[in-house]
Amino acid sequence: MMRAGFVYIMASQRNGTLYLGVTSDLGKRVWEHKNDVGSEFTKRHKCHTLVWYEHYDDIQSARQRELQMKKWKRDWKLKEIEMNNRHWDDLFEGIV
Repeated sequence: MMRAGFVYIMASQRNGTLYLGVTSDLGKRVWEHKNDVGSEFTKRHKCHTLVWYEHYDDIQSARQRELQMKKWKRDWKLKEIEMNNRHWDDLFEGIV
């Protein structure tokens, strides 16, 4: 059985520091970021707001998308967030 996957972006604030990640359990992983568990980067830069995510039927597709997006320029990531979450709302409550 294939596991689903998610690519997601956490932010410190609007137009602030961004963290791009992949996980099979989005709710758990975002909770970890919000509580400074498991990622020194998000802890150090206070990336506690889930501002964007995509769902994939399998984790491999999510990993491929993450690798693709990590090559993107920052402006492209900001446009992706703005296109789907104009106000940079925290999307965490909608996924748990």
